[in-house]
Amino acid sequence: MIGITSFGGYIPRLRLSRKSVFQHIGWLNPATGAVSQGERSMCNWDEDSITMAVAAARDCLVGKDKGGVDGVYLASTTLPFSDRLGAGVVATALNLRDDIHTADITSSQRSGISALIAGLRAVKSGEGKNVLVAAAEKREARCGTNYEMLFGDGAASVLLGDEDVVAEFKGSYSVSHDFVDHYRGQNEQFDHTWEERWTRDEGYAKIAPQAIKGLMAKLGITMAEVDKLIFPCLFKREHAAIAKAVGATPDKVVDNLHEVCGETGSAHPLVMLVATLEAARPGERILVAGYGQGSEALYFQVTDRIQGLARRTGIHGSLANKEATDNYIKYLAFRSLIPTDLGGRAEVAHPTALSILWRDRKMILGLVGGKCQKCGTPQFPKADVCVNPECNAVYTQVDYEFAEEPAIVKTFTGDMLAASIDPPNIYGLIQFEAGGRFMADFTDCRLAEVKVGMPMRMTFRKHLDDKGRGFTGYFWKAAPRV
Repeated sequence: MIGITSFGGYIPRLRLSRKSVFQHIGWLNPATGAVSQGERSMCNWDEDSITMAVAAARDCLVGKDKGGVDGVYLASTTLPFSDRLGAGVVATALNLRDDIHTADITSSQRSGISALIAGLRAVKSGEGKNVLVAAAEKREARCGTNYEMLFGDGAASVLLGDEDVVAEFKGSYSVSHDFVDHYRGQNEQFDHTWEERWTRDEGYAKIAPQAIKGLMAKLGITMAEVDKLIFPCLFKREHAAIAKAVGATPDKVVDNLHEVCGETGSAHPLVMLVATLEAARPGERILVAGYGQGSEALYFQVTDRIQGLARRTGIHGSLANKEATDNYIKYLAFRSLIPTDLGGRAEVAHPTALSILWRDRKMILGLVGGKCQKCGTPQFPKADVCVNPECNAVYTQVDYEFAEEPAIVKTFTGDMLAASIDPPNIYGLIQFEAGGRFMADFTDCRLAEVKVGMPMRMTFRKHLDDKGRGFTGYFWKAAPRV
């Protein structure tokens, strides 16, 4: 038996009111009022597809042995580097083994489903024992368009294997069509789109049902043997029409999450799948499909082992942990869609030297410090001499991961002079409960909320966005524990 052995998800904490977007720019395109209900998820200024993929993958690996992971597939069409392996950054941030296979799967909105199929085939062939698949998306849209309303940011991750399977893989079916309803050329910031009825009537309405019906015919099943039908669709009416076309009653169709986060691109089939698995019962049968230059569909059956999974945040937990905002201008500033002045201190760039990034990759990307073998004292960064004044042993440190260690705030400050798109810049000293201290930037919080003794957790974020050189630097920050 092969299939999904664990799953996790991540939706950014910030949610932008669509009504606010319409109030600010609806004058430009009054038709956007038709999709202005609810809210869309919105990355904080220090988040992107890589950081969200890491967050979803960490959630997926709760209660699992990271040492057994031997493959990482990352799916996204919005990776920050054209020529740097995103899956490699994710694997390093997770402190996975070096002898694993990593790959980025991109260039299509169905790349999330494609990565899932590729991972399952690797497990089935024996090439991979435990393959981690993550999909994340942070898409941009021109101001005043429907897509600005419809898009959302988010990520999902699944672990695939042949032991302790929580959702057994039964089969897949794929169709490929060079159907162009939108495209984004190299070095272009926004998609170029064709009219919506073309995408709706010739795209979703014909191509998605072809994959769903093809899978059912291949496996010899009917919609009566499907308990949950998952497929993303930008258009609410067409979503219902496709379900009807393949014979699914409304009670079988999984909500598209439009009202609470929006459509997360290539990640969305996995986001919807993870959200479904979070509430799934043993025996339930799930059909999930992705769309983009064709369509791919997969069929799973939930097993009894799903009841034994360790608790995780998941999609529903992320959706519950939200900060709503109606500040449309902040959304534009966070995404560099309007120029902003961050003061003179922002004029000096301090990119990490690539040689240092390589030598200290475990410390920078993996938050790996040291622990004294003599006295057991953890410290960050790792050093030749133990920081414990009662010990001061030399060359006794072994690697020690701090990323999953809970912490509390010891000191903090709000700095209005530091270069920040979201002032004040909040930082301070945190104390890890297991030992060790760390001077960290704080994120996902307001200065008025921070207190000494406040529980904190570590989160992987951007610390540098050097647009002049096209380089994104990553490190770990502290965020309130939820």
